[in-house]
Amino acid sequence: MRMAGAAAILFGLVAAAAVFAAGASAQAVKTGTDGAALFKEHCSMCHLGEAAKGNPAPTTAVLSQKSQEEILRALESGAMVIYGNRMASAERHAVAAYLSSNTSNSASLATANQCPAPRPIAPGDLQSPDMWNGWGADILNTRYQPHTSISADTVSALKLKWAFGIPDASTAYAQPTVVAGRVFFGSGDGTVYALSAETGCTIWIYRAETTVRTAITVAARGKNRYVAYFGDGEANLYAVDAENGKLFWKVKIDPHRAARITAAPQLYRNRLYVGLASNEELSGGDPDYPCCTFRGSVVAVDALTGKQIWKAYAFADVPGPSKPGTSHAKFSPAGAAIWDAATIDAKRGALYVGTGDAYVDPAADGTDAIVAFDLATGKRLWVQQKTPGDVFNFGCVDPRHFNCPQRPGEDVDFGSSPILQDTGDGHRVLLAGQKTAVMYGLDPDNGGKELWEVRVGHGSGLGGIEWGSATDGTNVYAANSDISTLTSSGAAPPPPGGLAAIDIRTGKLLWKTMPPKTPCEGKPGCSGGQLAAVTAIPGVVFSGAMDGHLRAYSSADGRILWDFDTAPEFPTVNGVPAHGGSMSGSGPVVAGNMLYVASGFTVTAGMAGNVVLAFEGPHATTPPPSKSH
Repeated sequence: MRMAGAAAILFGLVAAAAVFAAGASAQAVKTGTDGAALFKEHCSMCHLGEAAKGNPAPTTAVLSQKSQEEILRALESGAMVIYGNRMASAERHAVAAYLSSNTSNSASLATANQCPAPRPIAPGDLQSPDMWNGWGADILNTRYQPHTSISADTVSALKLKWAFGIPDASTAYAQPTVVAGRVFFGSGDGTVYALSAETGCTIWIYRAETTVRTAITVAARGKNRYVAYFGDGEANLYAVDAENGKLFWKVKIDPHRAARITAAPQLYRNRLYVGLASNEELSGGDPDYPCCTFRGSVVAVDALTGKQIWKAYAFADVPGPSKPGTSHAKFSPAGAAIWDAATIDAKRGALYVGTGDAYVDPAADGTDAIVAFDLATGKRLWVQQKTPGDVFNFGCVDPRHFNCPQRPGEDVDFGSSPILQDTGDGHRVLLAGQKTAVMYGLDPDNGGKELWEVRVGHGSGLGGIEWGSATDGTNVYAANSDISTLTSSGAAPPPPGGLAAIDIRTGKLLWKTMPPKTPCEGKPGCSGGQLAAVTAIPGVVFSGAMDGHLRAYSSADGRILWDFDTAPEFPTVNGVPAHGGSMSGSGPVVAGNMLYVASGFTVTAGMAGNVVLAFEGPHATTPPPSKSH
């Protein structure tokens, strides 16, 4: 994009945002539309009353923390578009104005505090160990950072260095990537930021079409060029110049109207491997929707050009009209969304992903499974399904039971990336955590045969093991959610949260530490549940919770070494009012003596927040030379 064109677009965004606040309320008043009545008609089934209990839809208290612009975005192009399509434009504006009095906008604030003269990316920057690139820090998705001066002895000395406020946001979606002295992350309105890792000033922004919640993968592009790869909520895959944010290419990798990319692109030997998920599970709650036709897939793309090399599906059967008596939905099979970044097995020339539940019955074999694909061709090599018959969509929470069998499943996806690890005895193990709260050890060299399994909690549609575990090569560290549980009606639910350490060779549970009593108990969205991805460094494991606390645990025995409340308001380097909230989805990342984390999550149950925090630990010290004798 030429600079003049970019400036014109930015000016248009600012102008549009400036009139939005008046537009939402004025349009509602002008047409006489009743936002409260519209909300009750179209939205209350999931967001209000008994049906909302145990439901991942945010409450009205949580929705009130969003801006009108953010709510309208969800209705027009986001997760709620299926319901927004039932309303006229004025009616959508009326719903937004009814739910929120927040008329802020993001366009005018996105470029605040620009860096005066950012340092160019140098050829050696991408070889530096002081970085966190992509989702899992490596192609094995270990989420382990050995190159840091932070340790069990020094982690309590972590101090907040700077905070960045994400404009017009109630969720801090994307995990930061730290490469070449820059911090890259996406946001709910599609703005991708590149900040100075040292000061938090803004180097550049890029406006994607819609929400960017993937982690960003940075790589070299020829000689002295560098590219940042990411995906968005409409299944667009992007390559932009990591130096200045200019677009190299953009390609839509799935034509399904509900398709989205939440998995970070995984780069290996000049190919990007990208999983496809969808929000069609939501659409199943609409009796007029032709439910359901999405099936999860992995796409291999040429990293230089964006050209598709192959596309492979989690299950073979192509969705089509259901045969009479075989399904409660119009179309089947469907589901097996791939939320997680692919794990690369260079030894076997394979990749591994976890898949989600079936949207309709009958459930295909590739749902709630770990699936292996050939790197070169995309051929499905093997599948290990752990929860057959798990069928769920939002029609199942409607008393009329649209598109849903009489006994729906528990919605227990594999939502986190499998972790590939050498056990040190000539064998390897593939570590896979599921929302049932079970961690599996699978044999990647024997068709994924189960080696062991261990339970760390009760499990539910919002965890068990939700977004990601970590391993230091000895143990795997798994956080547990248990926000809502699989216990029978009337049974006392177990306490939420907990971090567990499991021996990767034997599956033995070594320790489990429950969270302290949360100070925000009773506040909407507050919970001790630990859904966020876990991160490990030598001697320390980091885990964020839905109560807004980021804690560091001793990997030896699970003792809490450091506890930081991210929920309060923070002064920000870009002047945007900001505070943290629940921590879910992404996890903290460590690069050198710095730790970066995003706080705020309202996509499912949770407390709003819009901040990225940068903590500084002690610098590495060089031991004095030994004296000769």
